[in-house]
Amino acid sequence: MNLALYIAKRIAFNRQKSFSRFIIRLSVMATALSVMAMIVTLAFVNGFQQTVSEKVFSFWGHIRVQKYEPSRSLVAEESPMEKNAGIESVLLKEPGVHRVQSFATKSAVLEKNKEIEGVLLKGIEKEYDSSQLKPFLIEGRWLNFSDSLYSREIMLSLPMALQLKINLADTVTIYFISILDGSRTYRKLTVAGIYKTGIEEYDKLFILGDIRLIRRVNGWLPDQTGGYELFVDDYKKIDSISNRLADKLPAEWMSRSIREVYPNIFDWLNIQDVNRNVIFIVMAVVAIINLITCLLILILERTRMIGMMKALGAADSLIRKIFLYHATLISFAGIGIGCILGVGICLLQQYTGFITLDEASYYVAKAPVSIIWWQVGAVCLSTAFVCYILLIIPTLLIKKINPVKAIQFR
Repeated sequence: MNLALYIAKRIAFNRQKSFSRFIIRLSVMATALSVMAMIVTLAFVNGFQQTVSEKVFSFWGHIRVQKYEPSRSLVAEESPMEKNAGIESVLLKEPGVHRVQSFATKSAVLEKNKEIEGVLLKGIEKEYDSSQLKPFLIEGRWLNFSDSLYSREIMLSLPMALQLKINLADTVTIYFISILDGSRTYRKLTVAGIYKTGIEEYDKLFILGDIRLIRRVNGWLPDQTGGYELFVDDYKKIDSISNRLADKLPAEWMSRSIREVYPNIFDWLNIQDVNRNVIFIVMAVVAIINLITCLLILILERTRMIGMMKALGAADSLIRKIFLYHATLISFAGIGIGCILGVGICLLQQYTGFITLDEASYYVAKAPVSIIWWQVGAVCLSTAFVCYILLIIPTLLIKKINPVKAIQFR
């Protein structure tokens, strides 16, 4: 039988009223709150990064391949490039790439009821995989590409529709102005669907249409395109994949990860890591200080017991183990309660969405949650390990306790 553990349990589960009982409960609560805060922080940061990243990737893919033009903005009309089956094969064969799609963009002016708005028409092909964007479709349907010339349908965002008072199935006029000679042309198009991503950079600028319309307006050949969107299996590898592709592409082509196109969004997401680390440090310090304080109070309250045990021949190591086990039981109770509360709050948010946010500022209407179970386990185990190691420090005080003085201690 483990004598130290047996005595520690007797002390821990002693129902006799004492000042230390209040301190123990306070330490358990502090540890529970710290663990809960760390689990909730992890789940919310994971949720934010995953949800916002998926929104960006769903609209633009993970990597863009287009003609190399160093002086041109990455969010602007592209210069035409010939579609190349050989290059498309290279892109598809690149490890980690599972889909390649052609696209082009064209600046335009959207007009309805004498109200106008500058837009960027994103042209896509019939083969475009709509599964990524359909979750953002809040009204209407996907584009119909059955027309042999080009689809006379578009999709626009909800903020744009509200601003211009456009309804589903309305006919709108889109004006295209040539950047070469300033000539103007227009098309009458029908609104087939209304989407909302929650990302202001997209919703206030882009409309979706047929790439054949852009080719016709620009005078491009049928095999010309603005670029390619690449979707990869693991978004964490997009930079390395983009760098490898840059070495394989023709000199006049370039490969850019979507992080380079919208750095402000990803910089904001990276800041969440800093916030997470700060909360982790603060919560860990709170838990450790409370447990150390609790253990010191336990030792002082049991000074007479320590003196009697020493007088009876108990070694310092045995007495230290008793208090270490006692403090460990306290920390385990706090960690267990904190884990249950933290996971409970995350699950409650995941299924009810009771925490709402300003979508214009945070890109999401409800705080997203992503529980990664190995991270939950790592928080609990690492907290227990760190607390146990640091709790050894206050037990060194036991060596300095004189048995004779301790027995007389009041």
